[in-house]
Amino acid sequence: MSGFLADMYPWIKAFHIMSVIAWMAGMFYLPRLYVYHAEAKPGSEQSETFKVMERRLLRGIINPAMIMTFLFGVLLLSTPGIVDWSAGWIWIKITMLVIMGAFHGSLSRWRRDFDQDKNTKSSKFYRYANEVPTLLMVVIVIMAVVKPF
Repeated sequence: MSGFLADMYPWIKAFHIMSVIAWMAGMFYLPRLYVYHAEAKPGSEQSETFKVMERRLLRGIINPAMIMTFLFGVLLLSTPGIVDWSAGWIWIKITMLVIMGAFHGSLSRWRRDFDQDKNTKSSKFYRYANEVPTLLMVVIVIMAVVKPF
C-alpha cells in the first residue's frame, strides 16, 4: 500500500467507524420513536413533539452520519490492497449496505407520513421494523471482521 489513502488508512477507518456508530444509533432509535408515535393521537401535543424529535434525529444525525459512513467507506474501498474483490464477503457486505440504505429511505418516507398525519402503519409494524437495522448490522460486521467467504 502506498500513497495518500494508504498513509491515511487508519484515520479514514477511525472516522468510518465513528460515522457508522452515529448512523446506527439513529437507525436503532428512530423506529422506536415511530412505535410510540403510532400510538399517539394525530394532532395531539405528544404527536407534535414526536414530529420534532423525528425530524431533528433524521436530518441532524442520521442523514449526515450515513453520508459520512459512505464517504469514508468508499475511501477505504479505494485504498489499494485492502479488498480482495474476488472474495464473497465484500459483495455480501455491499448488498447489506444497499438494503440498509433502502431501509433508511423507508424511515424517511415514514417520517413524512407522520409529519403529514398520514401514518397507516401500526406500532406493531414499527416494532418489527425496529429489528431490521440490527439484523443487517450483524451480517455487515461479520462480513467485515470475520470475512467468512
